[in-house]
Amino acid sequence: MLTAVKRKIKLVINEPKTVCYKILYILSPLINDKTYLKLLFFLSFGYKLDLKNPQTYNEKLQWLKLYYRKPELTNMVDKYEVKKYVEDLIGREYVIPTLGVWNSFDEIDFDKLPNQFVLKTTHDQGGVVICKDKLSFDYIKARKLLNKHLKFKHFYLSREWPYKDVKPRIIAEKYMANDENEDLNDFKFFCFHGEPQALFIATERQTGNVKFDYFDMDFSPLELVQSYQRSGFEVKKPIGFEKMAELSRILTSGLPHVRVDFYNINGKIYFGELTFFHHGGLTPFHPEEWDYKFGNWIDLEKITCK
Repeated sequence: MLTAVKRKIKLVINEPKTVCYKILYILSPLINDKTYLKLLFFLSFGYKLDLKNPQTYNEKLQWLKLYYRKPELTNMVDKYEVKKYVEDLIGREYVIPTLGVWNSFDEIDFDKLPNQFVLKTTHDQGGVVICKDKLSFDYIKARKLLNKHLKFKHFYLSREWPYKDVKPRIIAEKYMANDENEDLNDFKFFCFHGEPQALFIATERQTGNVKFDYFDMDFSPLELVQSYQRSGFEVKKPIGFEKMAELSRILTSGLPHVRVDFYNINGKIYFGELTFFHHGGLTPFHPEEWDYKFGNWIDLEKITCK
């Protein structure tokens, strides 16, 4: 008991901002959306959120959370429902096969699943369990993690409105792997009003030391860092780059801003997910000028749905 108290005191002293985030999240259900976002934004950046005349990318994402609320966005962030949206627009061949969907972990009939599969919660981020061999699969650990995520209210974390009414479920997907290596690189296209303007490639996920490399649409490297460091290696233009850009245009037509994620597995393109609020709009750009450059690509005057 005494050790736990000492640990909490040490956290308050050494990481006051972390403590403030935790307190704010606990109080989140009691605070209205606008006030909560203003507090969260100030805590993240150290300056006031300007909702009347937002200029930066991160400011405009907060504006979109509050005022761009098309009902169909709910299905577009649901990891199960979005597959129908993608199939209808670009075809089933780009969708990773679903093996099942359940309301709880205990409903899953593992005897009917193949030896390898991936389990995901449909309503949040991070609720992912990979099974490469059912004989060695830790069912107890998987149950604990997924049940924890099923209870998590993602909306209250950073008020990303589309997640508010997503039904918490678990889906099983086909396990996908490259023949050459296990590291599945994902390609994340930033699309603005239906046009991709930039992307980053996430690598080294298997090592736990993720790297983000940013590029423009000519695949020239951008001197930009956000969240994770650059790999430091030359990243070759992926096969199918132009096709992924084309598909991203189709999937984001009519939307002011969304990030489209793809996988390129053994030369075949697969859809990953749609993200309307990259990092919740709460992560600084280095250098800061990129916050304004990305912000310039969102034209709020074009948005009619509020």
